Amino acid sequence: MNFPQHPWHKSSYSGNTGECVEVSEGPETRVRDTQHRDLGLLSVSSAEWAALVQAVVR
Repeated sequence: MNFPQHPWHKSSYSGNTGECVEVSEGPETRVRDTQHRDLGLLSVSSAEWAALVQAVVR
């Protein structure tokens, strides 16, 4: 499924160490390694991403 591109962003908690992931949120949420963008990405539904974030925040 192809969705429009959404901007990539990383958490403000990441600092400038380069050891973080970037997220592009939309109908399909995409996650990639900041240092190894060329190695691909993980795609999940928005509902799956929201469930993960809620589980981590608890």
